Amino acid sequence: MAADKYLSCFEPVSSGCLSLDCKFSLQDGCTFLNHGAFGGVLKEALTASQEAQVYAERQPLRFYDRELLPLMVHVNRRLAAFVGCSPEEVVLMTNATTALNTVIKSIPFKPGDKIFCLSVTYGAVKKILQWVCGQTGAVLQEVKVKFPIKGREEVVNYVREHLQEGTKLAVFDHIPSNTPFILPLEEIIPVCKTRNVPVLIDGAHALGVLSLDLHSLQPDYYVSNAHKWFCCPKGSAFLYVQKELKDRIRPLIVSHGFGSGFSSEFIWTGLHDYSPYLAMHVVLNFWDAVGPEKIKTYMCDLCREAGQLLCEMWGTRLAAPEDMFGSMCLIGLPSVVYSSVKEVDYSTAERIQNELYHRYNIEVPIKCIDGMLYVRISAHIYNEIHEYKKLGHAMLEIKLSE
Repeated sequence: MAADKYLSCFEPVSSGCLSLDCKFSLQDGCTFLNHGAFGGVLKEALTASQEAQVYAERQPLRFYDRELLPLMVHVNRRLAAFVGCSPEEVVLMTNATTALNTVIKSIPFKPGDKIFCLSVTYGAVKKILQWVCGQTGAVLQEVKVKFPIKGREEVVNYVREHLQEGTKLAVFDHIPSNTPFILPLEEIIPVCKTRNVPVLIDGAHALGVLSLDLHSLQPDYYVSNAHKWFCCPKGSAFLYVQKELKDRIRPLIVSHGFGSGFSSEFIWTGLHDYSPYLAMHVVLNFWDAVGPEKIKTYMCDLCREAGQLLCEMWGTRLAAPEDMFGSMCLIGLPSVVYSSVKEVDYSTAERIQNELYHRYNIEVPIKCIDGMLYVRISAHIYNEIHEYKKLGHAMLEIKLSE
């Protein structure tokens, strides 16, 4: 089968079904409210990825030497159009962590250089920044975000009040993983620009939740996973680099593509499985067929409704204003659940999370933030409101002992 015939296999999928049974492979009986953890792949995309693996092995030389590059270019162009940038500014990566490492390790930090981030920055990213500071003598400035958040302006003010002119790099999560409010980047990035501070955005949870237009947003660097809310197979993400900065960013692995231009350097970093990238065709077809706004509206409306429901059932509140959340939100737990516990910490949260899983088959993360416990719910197209009602009732039955 020639490459053009292989490519033509990825026909648009049906737009008539948004149900679990139709599009996902989740186990029956599990109340899965944690899509934000590792995502969930579309059935058609998983099948396409597996078929690509089989096809490659029928004639490996033909696939890798003759057919792969045009297939990758085509996927790259479609993805670039979806996120609002030029194809030459975006490259496919295996995950957001690799993409973030790529940018951070490409910047020549010197002793005393400042790196700025907020306390809600993803833990793995903080470790990257701490490691780089240890290696180079740069200084990490981490600004504490206090909860509950009152509004967008409060978050912008953290940056206005603390970001110093000439900081070497500012790193922000578009949607922080543990505390999933949407950062007002439309206001934050201009503050950074006026102070001559390059901006790296960790958008791991953004693709598939927010309408991305990177040319309008104007970050210097932006990364996102495609395997989370976008529902590609695991091992697919992207890195965006502003056109003027491409010659400063190098892949972590030097291989045959090195010296042949930005895109080639990232495509050819040693042999690996390209099938998750190729299956992105199927996912893009799905989003085009169903309609991005239809999917995003369903997820965000359901999350908002579920958040209101749980706050009413438990007599608690959200960790930020309702309009700052998208397809995930953070809801305070009823204190009766853990009132007998003297010291509330991560282990307390883990006990409740395990109780929900083992007793009720509910998969949802519990977070400990500033000594308070919250549940982080996710809402994707396979979720329905009755699942959050089940969570609400289950939580009220749990009573931790010391």
